[in-house]
Amino acid sequence: MRTHTPFIRTVVLLTASLLGAAGCAGHDSGGTGAPAAPRTVGPVAGCGTGSWTDPADLAPDRKAARCDKGAPAPRPLAKKRKITVATGTLSAEYVAPLQVAVAKGEFAKEGLDVELKVLPTPDALPLLAKGDVDAQWAAPEAAVMNGVNGGFDIKWVAGNFSPDPTSKSGLWVRLKDGESADHVEMAGRKLGTMIGKGSVIAYPMDTSLKKHGGGLDRISFQQLGSADVLTALRNGGVDSAWLLDPIWRKVDGDRKYAFLGGQPVGEPLGGLLFGPTLLNEDPDAGVAFLRAYIRTVNTYFAGDYKSDPGFVAELAKLLKTDEATLRSTPSMRMDWEIRKGTTDRLQQAYADAGVSKGTPVPEAKAIDRAMYAEAVGHEL
Repeated sequence: MRTHTPFIRTVVLLTASLLGAAGCAGHDSGGTGAPAAPRTVGPVAGCGTGSWTDPADLAPDRKAARCDKGAPAPRPLAKKRKITVATGTLSAEYVAPLQVAVAKGEFAKEGLDVELKVLPTPDALPLLAKGDVDAQWAAPEAAVMNGVNGGFDIKWVAGNFSPDPTSKSGLWVRLKDGESADHVEMAGRKLGTMIGKGSVIAYPMDTSLKKHGGGLDRISFQQLGSADVLTALRNGGVDSAWLLDPIWRKVDGDRKYAFLGGQPVGEPLGGLLFGPTLLNEDPDAGVAFLRAYIRTVNTYFAGDYKSDPGFVAELAKLLKTDEATLRSTPSMRMDWEIRKGTTDRLQQAYADAGVSKGTPVPEAKAIDRAMYAEAVGHEL
């Protein structure tokens, strides 16, 4: 079994860096400052009862919240505002709503000049805490939760997507003699992944492993580049792997391999993180950003957006990917809402993996649903 001390040390150092950054910025972290003034929330045209769902509803077949096409309508800020959003990639499909919102001028309609800047999560987090970037398209990973636990002001304010029920992006295993998808002994296996134990994928991975006698503490990991994961699974370098869209298509239908599970249907595991600038200093801009994002989802990603060949061609150009590759997997279910208990389940997986220490961060300290609620006219 490999040890993961270097990862834990990285998380600790990152947390210290973030805390120092937040302190230098002079921000009153962790909600210890004066409470923000109550914001007025009124009805929003085109956003009715279906624009909000109960966060406690974890049903896989839950309908994602939706407004009418083109809603919520823009409410331009009095003064134009520049917003920088850090993202780990601009080519992944889950970033498509942001790309489309920029390309179609949805942010501009709100008086926002939005720049999408590619930065790895470890590099972006200190900048977010200091206010050098305004938002991050990422996830509440172990490093984020450890930093929030330490006191700096970053919150998860909107979801991104959950997979289509037919998607098989997730944990795949090469079967041994006598094994089937219903009976696989995962304890002691080596798993290839480009995602470490501190990622949000640790949660669904841990769930799938435990169904088959494993668990994050009972397998060994081989971290690989995205192009090497499938090769290692096929040539025996690893005997299981976390395969992303559309890579899993390469083994789907091959009886030598079995799919054991992926991200929970109906539960986004990432999305928008806001720092102190949009949370506290300029919440009007934060709500405007979410209004444009939500309008983009309602207008362009409300259903099976891949059924429109013209839109798929547009997306392929924006994401700089092949149209056929984009069409080879089902449409994602874009979802701006955040489910109740997701950060609790994530932190349990991080604890199981040994990359999270201390008291778990309560949901109220990690999540803020108020801005997307305001954008659709829902009063909390």
